Amino acid sequence: MVSQKVVIKNPTGLHLRPAGILCKEAVKYKSHITFNHKDSIANAKSVLSVLGACVKCGDEIEFVCEGVDEAEALQALVSAIENGLGE
Repeated sequence: MVSQKVVIKNPTGLHLRPAGILCKEAVKYKSHITFNHKDSIANAKSVLSVLGACVKCGDEIEFVCEGVDEAEALQALVSAIENGLGE
């Protein structure tokens, strides 16, 4: 299991478009991928779960990846967040 914290830079947080991009990236990997935000845990492969976490600009989330390609998955997701998820 690997984990890393990252701060959301998108001005509108994880609304539908960036949430979809995040999920599209997450489903490329076999590992179980979640993120912690405040007191909740969201499945990074589910758009509804990501939207339900209500992540806003400036919020910190912690990705947790567990599986055969966990390191690659973590790096890809952190990079996607740091690059603004297409915005």
